[in-house]
Amino acid sequence: MPSSEPPVSAAVVLSRRDFDAALFDLDGVVTRTAEVHAAAWKRLFDAYLEAHARRSGGPFQPFTAEDYQRYVDGRPRLDGIRCFLASRGLTLPEGSPEEGPEAETVRGLGQRKNGYFHETLEQRGVGVFEGAVGLLERLRAAGFRTAVVSASRNCEAVLRAAGLEHLFDARVDGVEAGRLGLPGKPAPDTFLEAARRLGVPVERAVVLEDAQAGVQAGRRGHFGYVIGVRRAGPEEALVRAGADVEVTHLSTVRVDARARGTTR
Repeated sequence: MPSSEPPVSAAVVLSRRDFDAALFDLDGVVTRTAEVHAAAWKRLFDAYLEAHARRSGGPFQPFTAEDYQRYVDGRPRLDGIRCFLASRGLTLPEGSPEEGPEAETVRGLGQRKNGYFHETLEQRGVGVFEGAVGLLERLRAAGFRTAVVSASRNCEAVLRAAGLEHLFDARVDGVEAGRLGLPGKPAPDTFLEAARRLGVPVERAVVLEDAQAGVQAGRRGHFGYVIGVRRAGPEEALVRAGADVEVTHLSTVRVDARARGTTR
């Protein structure tokens, strides 16, 4: 991301007259862990695809950035594995939760990917998007309630490592979704649960997402406003997926503290 001041685009204003809460995805919106996840997924799938090509005698077609955006980003880990494998005409047994990362099953690959993620996280640490942190601070100062909604089962650890726990009133992550039996994005259920925990009607809540699956979840949940945060990928792809607007820098989003019934 360039270090210069971001260009000013069409104004996006979040006003307390219109909304009471903001629901943020974590990876790629608030923290720079999306690139850590992407690297872990590529390491996982390239090794698996190369081994499969050797066994089958077919060509090796590596995992691409487009594969990550289309099939994996924003989805629960096991859903991402199933979705990507299906895109290549491949299937694996589900396996059991007790299996280790060496197992050639969906759950085994999930364990392997999680190990790669933690290795990379330890090497790189947790970076944050300062524009997102600044927006969170402005929203909370204006009286908005905030929640983090993430497919990641590592959400709590990432928030703690980045020192961001105090910026959220609620957290609905992969652990909570599993405990409650909630389907992951693009289903809207995790966002709906976050709004319920905040005590806010969906039409009074804003969703901020960088993944097409997350944007689709916000649209399917009939939330009041869906902001697509484009960190990578083609321009307007998130709008085509269902976002009301697409921004590249959250520092450009303005906050109006005036609540309903306020005239000035």
